[in-house]
Amino acid sequence: MSRATGLGFELARFEEEPVLGIIRGIAMESLAGVMDAAISAGLRFVEITLNTSGAPGLIEKTRRDYGASLCVGAGTVLSVKDALTAMNAGAAFLVSPTLKEDVAAFCRERKLAYFPGAFSPSEIERAWEAGAAMVKVFPAAQLGPGYFREIKGPFQDIRLMAVGGVNRDNVSKYLEAGASGVALGGSVFSADRMRNGEYSAVRSDIEGFLLAVRSFYSKIN
Repeated sequence: MSRATGLGFELARFEEEPVLGIIRGIAMESLAGVMDAAISAGLRFVEITLNTSGAPGLIEKTRRDYGASLCVGAGTVLSVKDALTAMNAGAAFLVSPTLKEDVAAFCRERKLAYFPGAFSPSEIERAWEAGAAMVKVFPAAQLGPGYFREIKGPFQDIRLMAVGGVNRDNVSKYLEAGASGVALGGSVFSADRMRNGEYSAVRSDIEGFLLAVRSFYSKIN
């Protein structure tokens, strides 16, 4: 099955540096500071979760004001209604905590990249067969890098994204074990940091995370 891309999302571009920033609970007044910090640190893909107050407006503004530098998607997509709302706001890709078959069908029809969450081998295989661009393995920290290595044994072609508990100190272990992508979230984009305007700390942590990812790829290329 072909892997859908659209509205500015290019899987090949993401795979060059497969790091996704997950932003939850951001307020409009913090948006510029957070996005400027992300861009200056070198991050190129972010999702804003739909359980964030005013998420559609935040996605729309991010796409309008930062679309030249950032590809923005929507997270916590739980229904086709959510998917339509996110797409209309300009989300370039959709992310769900679990596989939603109707959302997967929606994305296939509209050529939107979809990142559904999964945990067990059966769930992972089912999500991939539904057309996932990558399968979000969450929570990764509960499984560890070794789980990714085991899954890649029988499922060599399935692209897996490690989400939850991935940081600059362990990210290389997940990539070495077979993760095709990784995400950074609440530890970097914390509610307190965003509310208090601690954008330099956000930028510093992203830079450290990306440095670890780049260091890994430089050693294998």
